Amino acid sequence: MKHFPTFFTLQDRTVAVIGGSAMALQRIRLLLQAGSRVALFARTLEPALAELVLEGAVRWQAHSVRQANFAGAALAFVATGDAAEDAVATELARAAGVPVNVVDRPELCDFIMPAIVERGPVTIGISTGGASPVLARSLRGRIEAALPARLGALARLAAEFRDRAKAAIAGATERRRFWETVLEGPVGEAALAGDESGARRRLQALLDGGAPAEARAEAHAGAVYIVGAGPGDPDLLTFRALRLMQQADIVLYDELVGPEILDYVRRDAERVYVGKIKANHSKSQDEINALLVAHARAGKRVLRLKGGDPFVFGRGGEELEYVRRHGIEAMVVPGITAALGCAASAGIPLTHRDHASSVTFLTGHTRDGELATDWRVLARPDQTLVVYMGLSAAGKLAAKLLVAGLDRATPVAIVERGTRPDQKISTGALSDLKTLADRHQGGGPALLIIGKVAALAKSQSPEFNALLKEAV
Repeated sequence: MKHFPTFFTLQDRTVAVIGGSAMALQRIRLLLQAGSRVALFARTLEPALAELVLEGAVRWQAHSVRQANFAGAALAFVATGDAAEDAVATELARAAGVPVNVVDRPELCDFIMPAIVERGPVTIGISTGGASPVLARSLRGRIEAALPARLGALARLAAEFRDRAKAAIAGATERRRFWETVLEGPVGEAALAGDESGARRRLQALLDGGAPAEARAEAHAGAVYIVGAGPGDPDLLTFRALRLMQQADIVLYDELVGPEILDYVRRDAERVYVGKIKANHSKSQDEINALLVAHARAGKRVLRLKGGDPFVFGRGGEELEYVRRHGIEAMVVPGITAALGCAASAGIPLTHRDHASSVTFLTGHTRDGELATDWRVLARPDQTLVVYMGLSAAGKLAAKLLVAGLDRATPVAIVERGTRPDQKISTGALSDLKTLADRHQGGGPALLIIGKVAALAKSQSPEFNALLKEAV
């Protein structure tokens, strides 16, 4: 190990910075976040540095470096941009007994700066020992993507209750187990989801009840997570969805959740297919509701994984209502709904200043099979219609819009398997909608987009579109 990793307390301590360059500015911003008193020595300043001086955040002396500049400093950073000046400043700092870091000069450094990931009190430093700062930044990006955005809130919660937990739980081993179960259970998940007050109440109740036995029971209490998996591309999963997919004990997933998405589920989690396709439901909605409650009551973390967004034609509202009515802890995680993902993937803006001032989502598959709606409102030419599950009803849909007055030449687009590698896009006019839809029957989930913006669709499958044009 070339460098010993440590974290240095700089709150209310003086740090000397030599140089007024952009690199000096980067260091100073970090030092101010750490609560340091920054003493800056430079003949000239970057404009942004000058603003910090005017605001009083930084104390500046406009002269070349001197040994007296390092008196009382905890650390020194050198960023003059001139090799000779850097070397002189380094020697003076060492003579004053102050550890020094020289930007982009690892051979002169007493310590080096890591790439930093920060989530409130949680700070992660990544270093390659100066071998490859680019690699360190790349690793930082990967860690940033893996950590919950509200991890700092969870750390603050633990700090707030640390003394109370110590008073309530005598043994160090029991305390460790208590915190493990609490932070990885419903209390921790509530904090990460932004419900800090709820997490605080639950944690206080655990300690009032004589943890840790209650904490273990709390950690193993069942919960249901109703999660949107997006339109199909795994890269469109949210960070929270990924985290819960890794924590779930059992996953109930829909037809629209493909294997590429399921690959991100915890390896040892049980997987139950509950998908529905037209005239073939593997499980009724009542059966799905009962499974959610039964598995949660058995102490499992149940992930209800749905394509798109669970609250947009996904029956997520029905499931949430049922689960909560039975006293089960529940959470909803939104996903990118098909209308947004497929339209973007096809290059179709759902609203456009020149073509559409509003957008309406509707379904072609209602409970009673009827398309009951105000067709005169839907037939306005200055809006976009997005139809879910509309292939089989495309002919009826087009006929009702034509009768209501929508121009037969109104552009339409059908996006099949949107956002996926095998995506297919076809375009045409409203009068051709049924013929276009027939060509997509049996090919996979498809979305209908009706309105002037559909004419902006890009063609990702020229051969497929050529066949459609021949058919039309």
